[in-house]
Amino acid sequence: MAGPLNLSQVCLSARARGLSDRTAVAFLDGEGRSVARSYGAVEEAALKLAAGLSAAGLAPGDRVTLRVGNEWDFVTAFFAAVAAGGVASPISSLLTVEEARALVEDADSSFVILGAAHAFEHEAYRPRRVLLHGDLEALAANAQPAAYAATRDEDAALLVYTSGTSSRPKGVLHAQRVVLGRAPMRREWLDLRPGDRLLHAGALNWTYGLGVGLLDPLAVGATALVYAGKRDPAIWPSLIESARATHFAATPSIYRQMLKYGDPTPEALNSLRVAASAGEALSPALLDEWRERTGRDLVEAYGMSEISTFVSNRPGKPIAPGSPGRPQTGRRVAILPQDAGEAPAKLGETGVIAVHRSESGLMLGYWRRPDEEAAAWRGDWFLTGDLAAEDQDGRYWLKGRSDDLMNAFGYRVSPLEVEAAYADCPGVAEIAVLETRPREDVGVITAFVVPRQGAQLNEADLLAHVERRLALYKRPRRVVFVTHLPRNPNGKLNRKALAG
Repeated sequence: MAGPLNLSQVCLSARARGLSDRTAVAFLDGEGRSVARSYGAVEEAALKLAAGLSAAGLAPGDRVTLRVGNEWDFVTAFFAAVAAGGVASPISSLLTVEEARALVEDADSSFVILGAAHAFEHEAYRPRRVLLHGDLEALAANAQPAAYAATRDEDAALLVYTSGTSSRPKGVLHAQRVVLGRAPMRREWLDLRPGDRLLHAGALNWTYGLGVGLLDPLAVGATALVYAGKRDPAIWPSLIESARATHFAATPSIYRQMLKYGDPTPEALNSLRVAASAGEALSPALLDEWRERTGRDLVEAYGMSEISTFVSNRPGKPIAPGSPGRPQTGRRVAILPQDAGEAPAKLGETGVIAVHRSESGLMLGYWRRPDEEAAAWRGDWFLTGDLAAEDQDGRYWLKGRSDDLMNAFGYRVSPLEVEAAYADCPGVAEIAVLETRPREDVGVITAFVVPRQGAQLNEADLLAHVERRLALYKRPRRVVFVTHLPRNPNGKLNRKALAG
């Protein structure tokens, strides 16, 4: 774009879009109560805090870590940081303090904003400027709303963390243009329109929850419905019904739990126009059961933190169970041969999914990780690491990963990160971690352990060893004791043989 572009302005800009009085965000508590704010109110709160942050020393390009759950401070602080020209870096509330501190240090954040559940951690991030709820209120109290920073499309706006092929998470840096790059998915996967009401089952500090649950509704003039109550898999149908949600977005794991513990009847979902699934593969069995119980489709999409979703099924269009659909219209996406070359693979041939560097939703790059960034490119194509084949109808069929990343409840997890957490575990000679599948539609992180000679190890102790080191979703769910780990002639661990 030739002129200024600020992500916060695209999502808010209440007066310019004639949305001042329309509900932008409503927080739901699970008891039928909600607290809502209009576009005008959200914009004013964000711009006043933006002025306060700037006065407190936030400079353009500075990183602002948000360790905040589903609460108003997340919405206000996220948009304020970007509106002021800073780079918002949301991190999961599920991380341990040790994991969170490592991400703050990696981002070299100037400010750390802590939500209510993390206020007690404030000393962990010193000497950086740590802000709690009261601090945010004080910064905004006497400030006049700031003007949106005159950032441009290639300026950084968002830094999120995802597991890489090394033993530590890597930062994915997105530009202001990412909000425009999401337009094809808003149009073709979500069919999202002004006035719609979208409820996301995830956390705002997760890329799927942030993008689909907050940025996308506000970018089109819809309402973001945010659940702030206790995690209860049975609650979603009643929330959809009471909030009159037109859209619901979740991972397949959540839909599976809804079917098991809830009552997603056609009547409860009467307001729903689109039920969207992403984060992990949707099994044909789950799709069939959902259709049978609810009388409606689950519309799947495939994507990743580096570009959000870019392959999807379409609401109201035929779905081939087991396929996440076709590339969205206008996307420059291809399946390339696994080993080399920039010419697309033949139809039906398994290759690696790749995205062209011209895609406006594609990341700027990996934060301060030049080696990993260089390894992710083949000419002008970003390699996702996911394998797929294309059929004669243009549909993609996923075939697994070309690396060893695992999928845990929609989060990608590096086995090396989990293995590193066991480096000092007494009695462990060797360990290998990988995703195993007790059922076709259920993946479990499993630790294969070779005990030291004479060591007395048990599963409970090994699982407990990483409780303070790893977020819950990263921890192994089971331990298998083995006499040795399979390796190839060069001594490299053969995870596939271990799984077999």
